[in-house]
Parts: sequence; C-alpha cells; structure tokens
Amino acid sequence: MVAELCRHYNFEQHSATKVKVNGFQIQGAIQNMTRYARLITFAFLAIGMVTNIMAAENDDDGFKSIFDGKSLEGWDGNEKFWRVEDGAITGQTTAENPTKGNTFLIWRAGKPSDFELRLKYRIVGGNSGIQYRSEEVDKWVIKGYQADIDATLRYAGILYEERGRNILANRGKKVTVDENGKPNETGTTTSEEKIVASIKKEDWNDYRIVAKGNHLIHEINGNVTIELIDNHEAGRKMTGLLALQVHAGPPMLVQFKDIKIKDLSEKKK
Repeated sequence: MVAELCRHYNFEQHSATKVKVNGFQIQGAIQNMTRYARLITFAFLAIGMVTNIMAAENDDDGFKSIFDGKSLEGWDGNEKFWRVEDGAITGQTTAENPTKGNTFLIWRAGKPSDFELRLKYRIVGGNSGIQYRSEEVDKWVIKGYQADIDATLRYAGILYEERGRNILANRGKKVTVDENGKPNETGTTTSEEKIVASIKKEDWNDYRIVAKGNHLIHEINGNVTIELIDNHEAGRKMTGLLALQVHAGPPMLVQFKDIKIKDLSEKKK
C-alpha cells in the first residue's frame, strides 16, 4: 500500500526506514508514511464535502432569504393577526379576532422591480395572496399586483390587482393588457384541471412569481398558472412593495416559509 502511495504522489521508497522525495532522502518509518497517507485522504474528503456544499448553494444561485424562520425582522404588520409559528410566518383571524378589512404584512427591506420570488404556503379557510410591485395606501393597506391564494381553489394562482383593475388573468391563461387597460386572452398555460389537481389542500405548496419588465408569471407546484404582458402604462407598476395578505371575512389561517428572492434587474456596468 505504501509503495502504491509513493508511486501515486511521486515518492520513492528505499527501505522500511527511508523514503526519497524528489531526490532527497528523508528518514522515517513506514508508519509515518501511513500517517501521511491518512492525512492526505482526510484532506481530499474535506475538499469533497466543501465542493458538495458549494454545489448545493449554487442550486439557488443569486437567491436571498428574506425570512429568518424565527422572527418578523424586516416585516411589518398588525401583531393582532401576524406571528411566527412552527418556523413559518402565520396570519390568522378568528371569530373573536376578525379584521374589518384586508390587512397585510409588508416586507420593508426593499421595493423589488425585476425579480423571481419563491416561497411555500399553506392555507386553511378563507383567502390570501402575495402582493408585489405594490404601494401602501394606508397603514398596512396595500394596492397592486396580487398572486392569489384561496382555500377553495377557486382563485389560487390568478393575477388580481388589489384596489385596482381587479382580475387581470384567470388561471390557465396567457393575457395581454392593452394600452387602455383591457385584458385580452392570447393563449393558455397549464390546464385548469392539472393546476387544481396539483394543489395540496391545507398542506404546503410551492409558489413562484417572476416579474421582468411588463412580463409577469405565476407558478404553483411547477405549473404555470398565468402569464401576462401589461401594456397599460397608466395602470401598471414596475416596482414596489412585497406583502402577504390576511383577508377580511370568515376565520382563516395562512402560513408562509422558505421565502427567497432573486434580483433579475440589469446590472449597470
């Protein structure tokens, strides 16, 4: 074994007590060579572990986590309805603690323009949504694009504009909004049946939102639910707040976790 290691690492073995490295004799026992071999093996194993970790990180290259899993640091909302529970942002209303109007938990650390947002959600009862490129019109009250979520699966995945142009794109549709603000269907994405079948009721689902220029895409569990081109300059927003919604109405609970965002804006050179 030592002889093989010597040949592999350009060592010359001369005796049980001597080795020659690149022409220089070094006193040492074979036991020392064995120890060196173990150290080399350990080093290669350590390098392999680091490489694997780096590869895993590169799978999410460019994404930034915006929820730490334990606090609402960076987020702002009414504490009557928002908390962290089981590692997830949790919004809840009850019969004893209703909200009079839709209320939002707002991410205060930026106003993304072109981005990809990924998160997991689950909902029990009621309606919710993910606001993006939005504006705050009153304390914890939001206007703007919404990636819809609901427990009945009637609206999950659509593009709704809160306090604005209402439903812009129904599930399974490609839509272009013209210069006058009129939505026109131009094609289809994923079938209604496939989208609904993929959504796990009262369990965790993956939501993905991509906003690039005036091109918007929603995706649930790998299925594109809507694709929209917004040519209505007077109505659209190209940057703004991110927020999560608790909807007025019957008691509900919604949770969000693994929230991360990637900047897709063109970097100035």
